[in-house]
Amino acid sequence: MLAAVCLSQTPMQVQTPGVRRVGDRLACKCGSCNNTVGNCPMLECHYAHPARQRISQMLEQGMSDDAIVAVFVKEQGLSALAAPPAEGFNLLGWVMPFLALGAGLGVIWLYIKRFRKPVEAVAPPLEPSVDQRYRERIEKELSDE
Repeated sequence: MLAAVCLSQTPMQVQTPGVRRVGDRLACKCGSCNNTVGNCPMLECHYAHPARQRISQMLEQGMSDDAIVAVFVKEQGLSALAAPPAEGFNLLGWVMPFLALGAGLGVIWLYIKRFRKPVEAVAPPLEPSVDQRYRERIEKELSDE
């Protein structure tokens, strides 16, 4: 009886490496996650699950990864991509974090350079007589050993 129950279940679709590879380039648009189609953790996601099936069918038809991504972009626009293409205005999205990091480090460097106090001697130099007295004491203690 247990075997009949196990056989009556629908088989779980295993995500192939090809589907995962193409799905990682496409954004999941279910609205409740910020993942890609390839790694959306929701079971039976209303967007990722059909997209994976569609990608699988396209791969079986012999379409290349770029052609599949192009079909999704043609239908949904650039929002279908998980990462914006590094061209035109979208290049700013790739460059801006590094520029902001560099500007922040520059401001920190200027702040440290401007407000750092120079290192000064804590105590004034000793008088020669006091210094000589300490030297004699050190010599005496070292010679006793």
